[in-house]
Amino acid sequence: MFIQTEQTPNPSTLKFLPGRVVMEKGTMDFASVDTALPSPLAKRLFAIEGVERVFFGSDFVTVTKVASGDWQVLKPSILGGIMEHFTSGDPVVADTGDVGAAAADDDEIVAQIKELLDTRVRPAVAQDGGDIVFHDFRDGVVYLHMQGACSGCPSSTATLKMGIENLLKHYVPEVVEVQAAQ
Repeated sequence: MFIQTEQTPNPSTLKFLPGRVVMEKGTMDFASVDTALPSPLAKRLFAIEGVERVFFGSDFVTVTKVASGDWQVLKPSILGGIMEHFTSGDPVVADTGDVGAAAADDDEIVAQIKELLDTRVRPAVAQDGGDIVFHDFRDGVVYLHMQGACSGCPSSTATLKMGIENLLKHYVPEVVEVQAAQ
């Protein structure tokens, strides 16, 4: 098994491409070892000292290191952990459910926002090892949650304001602003 790695715009995060499907549907973000319980792969990666966050995309895993971590030390252990996981036959996640799917009761504006995020935004940020998930829309403000390499990335505010906000305002006149969900 050959696993490629790619830099992301976030210097604390690396993108690992195992050459196979990681998530059949949606994405998953593990902000701590406590949230990793449903995922044998995430638990394995959090067992590596210096791993702070783990994110799964369709065909990649992004790992964020602690500030004091050194990629030259961490990278071989992470590559080994990913390789061991995929050769073990364990599932990536025990139960994914319907991650990020549009709800049947979404109103027309929310459905349009989610459609734009799914077709125009998420594929672009996935290339950088992250994801942006719809959180809420109220009073003209779209609240988005940034995950993976996007979480804590120095350019995430610019991505939200200049990229996503402009796109959503153009296609959905009801949108007046985009903010990161707290």
